[in-house]
Amino acid sequence: HKKAVAQMFRDTFNPYKPSVIDWPELDPETLHRITSLPIWDIAVQTEGKARLRMAAYAAMIDDPDMKDALSRNAWEENRHKEVLTKLVEAYKIPMAPEPPYVEPKDTEWAYLVTGFSECVDSFFAFGLFALAERAGLFPPELIETFEPVMQEECRHILLFANWLAWHRATMPFWKRPWFEARVIGVWIFLAYERMGLARSIDESGEEHTQDNNFTVTGAKDMTNMDVNVPDLMQLCLDENDRRFAGYDPRLLRPTTTPAIARAIIKGAKTWACLRSKLCPVKSAA
Repeated sequence: HKKAVAQMFRDTFNPYKPSVIDWPELDPETLHRITSLPIWDIAVQTEGKARLRMAAYAAMIDDPDMKDALSRNAWEENRHKEVLTKLVEAYKIPMAPEPPYVEPKDTEWAYLVTGFSECVDSFFAFGLFALAERAGLFPPELIETFEPVMQEECRHILLFANWLAWHRATMPFWKRPWFEARVIGVWIFLAYERMGLARSIDESGEEHTQDNNFTVTGAKDMTNMDVNVPDLMQLCLDENDRRFAGYDPRLLRPTTTPAIARAIIKGAKTWACLRSKLCPVKSAA
């Protein structure tokens, strides 16, 4: 299992280079839509922190297969940061100064936060990306440019899910309760984090507010289509399944966020059914 995961990560590497990406020229309306999205500061900084955290955790691992896979993952996170930086430069998106990137004091906690956060964010990003494409509000050239990054995120969370299973399987039994307690703590932390806003100050002293929960709430910003929550959840599930379909079916997939999405869909259907029974539609005389 471990060797199959490491081999998958090597075999599916995409050698694209951010420095040679030809960013398409955008019409004024599309340009405004992109530059006004409240995500760019937090997106660039998240990738910067992810690279540092994954590299630090990879350095702690003795197993050569997992060390290689996580080191490659860290390198690819840095490439994502380069892609976003090039996009920001190409479209002149105003950014707050980046904070210094400091190695985490608690390396395992930082890696768990990054891994589970990517599992959540990628799931919703798959759906929002498809929504933007279907709405036709972003040019096909821009969609095509970002496609490798989106699929790479799929690889990353696939690696994380299988690392998690490997880590649990090889962990001494007496360490397991503390580790599982930390996993629960990470989920509580992520829930708390996504209820707030991130704020930063640029060189002119102007405050920038970033939505930590944009990947969940951003449908209205990505399209002018009216999309309800259950439909968005279903789209995310469909896109999640589509993106994972090309990988070895024996490898584990992230399950928590898709399970939450299915629960939301089921809850919405149950509520609609109850409402129809409590408030029946009167038939025309």
